[in-house]
Amino acid sequence: MWRIWKLFDPVRAMVAQGVFLFGLAAMIHLILLSTPTFNWLDGPAAKQTLKQNAPMPKE
Repeated sequence: MWRIWKLFDPVRAMVAQGVFLFGLAAMIHLILLSTPTFNWLDGPAAKQTLKQNAPMPKE
């Protein structure tokens, strides 16, 4: 394992990993915000859409 860290600078590797993970998290959040089900910023408008798509009640 120590030979791998002789090839890569540990500080640069951790910074690159942090940048990658932040970008991944931002991408996931933006994808979720683009869906009507998981958009937490619209508030009641999204809930009305969900109510319209609810299954029929049992008789």
